[in-house]
Amino acid sequence: MEVTAEPLGLLRGRTSMKWRSYPSDVLPLFIAEMDYPLAEPVAEALHDAVRRNDTGYAAPANDLGEAFAEFAGTRWGWRVDPDHVASTTDVSVAIVETLRGLILPGDRVVITPPVYPPFFDLVAEAGGRVEAVPLLHGQTGWTLDLEALERAFLTGTRFILLCNPHNPIGHPHGIEDLTALAELAARHGVTVISDEVHAPLTQAGAAFTPYLSVSPEAAEHGVCVTSASKAWNLAGLKCALIVTASERMRRVVTALPQEVSWRTGQFGLIAGVAAYRHGQPWLEGVLTALDSNRRLLAALLDAQLPGVGYSPPEASFLAWLDLRSLGWGDDPSVAALERARVALSPGPMFGAPGAGFARLNFACSPEVLAEAVSRLAAAV
Repeated sequence: MEVTAEPLGLLRGRTSMKWRSYPSDVLPLFIAEMDYPLAEPVAEALHDAVRRNDTGYAAPANDLGEAFAEFAGTRWGWRVDPDHVASTTDVSVAIVETLRGLILPGDRVVITPPVYPPFFDLVAEAGGRVEAVPLLHGQTGWTLDLEALERAFLTGTRFILLCNPHNPIGHPHGIEDLTALAELAARHGVTVISDEVHAPLTQAGAAFTPYLSVSPEAAEHGVCVTSASKAWNLAGLKCALIVTASERMRRVVTALPQEVSWRTGQFGLIAGVAAYRHGQPWLEGVLTALDSNRRLLAALLDAQLPGVGYSPPEASFLAWLDLRSLGWGDDPSVAALERARVALSPGPMFGAPGAGFARLNFACSPEVLAEAVSRLAAAV
């Protein structure tokens, strides 16, 4: 089915952070919210809940585990046991609480910048210390720095927070890298927490591999945290999944405080079940629109800002732009906002490798995307 972004005038009537953070002359292409209308099965499920006044607490016994297992099996051939699926508020809470259930105060947790900025704070919130092991970037693209990871593990680091597909570069980590990581983790007693929230947004020409499906070693020591929030634009409804594939890790999750699961949003749960069970036609339409936009962005940059570095992402709706050629300093998002009235996510927030970069959200109409690039070019 065809999915198109809503008109800018209609979007400005939304009250979410994307549309309330800047004046109306700014094009907000920063936070990871999409400009598409809700999937009809999701909207109908929410309307039905309101009609029956179903606004109480989310029930611990629900259909979310089965719905996700069905989706994961169809989408990725991943066999998920519904009894190994727990829920909570959002992916960030899932990360913090899982880490908190495992680490001792001051334990080091590896993250791989440039990476989703909250990772830095989530590790600290859980009582850990960040150990940055940047991704490698070469002619073949992005990869995990396996040698540096092993050095970190050899010095006592016992946790890694993986982002797969990786935000902000839109890279689904390859099965070779994931298998090697699982082997290292098993050898050194490392727990892997894999944030896979962007996985459903992997394009047809690329392959997403769930970490827990890679090997028995990955299943034994890994935890997946995910949600329907990014793929179906449901962040405000508050429901995320914590998925395990071994009894050892399941015990870790079931030992978390009861309040972790009680924080699940009722509407988020209802919407998530509807998305996983009935939202795939809409998702395919969104992927088609995003594929067109990621290619359009490349053409627009080539024509108007040829010095800007950009590789179309294989997953998500986020573009990682190398703006160093523009001379706009370590945080070019400042100049983009002040001179072009385009709001981008600041590159330095993603870690030291983000200096001179910015992240752009292209889950918008082609017209808005074209206007944003024209504004940036005019500001140079």
